[in-house]
Amino acid sequence: MASPTHSARQRLIQAALELFTAQGVSGTTTRQIAEKAEVNEVTLFRHFGNKHGLLLAVLEESAVFKNLGESLVRRASPPGSVYQALKDYASENLLALERVPELVRSVVGEADQYPAENRRALGKGLTEANRYVAQYLATVIEQGHLNTYLPAEKLASMLNGMLLGYAVIEFTSEFHELWDDRDDFLETLVELFLRGAMSPSPDLAINNPTEISVTIEVADLPASLVHEIFRQARKAGIQDYALAYVLFGAGLSAKEIVNLQRSHQIYDDQGHFLQITTPGLVRQVPVNQWIMGKHYGSYTNNPLIKWLKSRKDSQTAMFLNNLGEPISDAEIHNSWQTWIQGMLTPQGHPPAIAQAQHTWRVEMLMRGMTLENLSILTGCDRTQLQPYARRSREKAALEQATRLDHKPI
Repeated sequence: MASPTHSARQRLIQAALELFTAQGVSGTTTRQIAEKAEVNEVTLFRHFGNKHGLLLAVLEESAVFKNLGESLVRRASPPGSVYQALKDYASENLLALERVPELVRSVVGEADQYPAENRRALGKGLTEANRYVAQYLATVIEQGHLNTYLPAEKLASMLNGMLLGYAVIEFTSEFHELWDDRDDFLETLVELFLRGAMSPSPDLAINNPTEISVTIEVADLPASLVHEIFRQARKAGIQDYALAYVLFGAGLSAKEIVNLQRSHQIYDDQGHFLQITTPGLVRQVPVNQWIMGKHYGSYTNNPLIKWLKSRKDSQTAMFLNNLGEPISDAEIHNSWQTWIQGMLTPQGHPPAIAQAQHTWRVEMLMRGMTLENLSILTGCDRTQLQPYARRSREKAALEQATRLDHKPI
């Protein structure tokens, strides 16, 4: 029985997406789509004209593709790390395409069979999507103080073209040796853009000739602001408090937190660790009991352990949403927005969730961790971590100057 809360148009789009994804566009009939949506074919033709008109609606309106563009708008202010911003976008784009491989194969392989008006509409839709990316890249370029040899629109076209090309090759061929794996492709793509199509501004290059990095600006947070975020997270609930603890105590990104399982934590009297699994790399990260000079429990009794011990469900995910399902990246960002309401950084901006990771990395270096060991914990290379090293030296110099000011001559 069709759900009364969804219109016939919505049901047709969802049914088409599922069938196109499972068996391709050419392998799907309008009758199959209508039956799955529990409407008659006349309704389909009235809304979309034909199957290819429905395909266009799927590409324009389905959540699989629409959410990607909306996530760009949320992510663009501020990106914090240019490297991470570009890699996150490219990764999300590929994830969206990887959810619908048969649809991608059909759109690419059967495009010459579409009516001319549908091909024009599809081209217009791709151009519109490109504007989102161009706007996003323009923001990244401006906030990262980068120079580019091409306008943002052309950079967006190149980036999206390469991502689509990767998807087409992966979905239509095997045993190629073009790249080792997905992460290898992403790393190469981002490096190409940052070192080829983009470059630091002349002022940055002159002032820091040996420390130019793909991560241009480190924006760590002051201790007072970190502790206030913790206070607000604690007021929001036991899971929110645990989330804040992992963000600032382990330096994980929202994406890494989403993939955490309950079995991924190890703790005893000597330490508390989380296991992080990414393509081609498994690493352990300590969860610190001291954060920005304040004690947040012990290795065996802290906000994360309390949250997990309070659970009565059978879900394997470490964090859950209100429906008891594994939490999403967007839901973690929503929680962060709740905690930081009314707060501003010293630069006059609302704190960004990426700044929690910046803060942890700088704090680790301030405590005496070597760049090599931080590279092992984060999975980043030394070049990517150089800006954090510079920021930690700046903070150390400021602290020393402050201490000297308190000593009589």
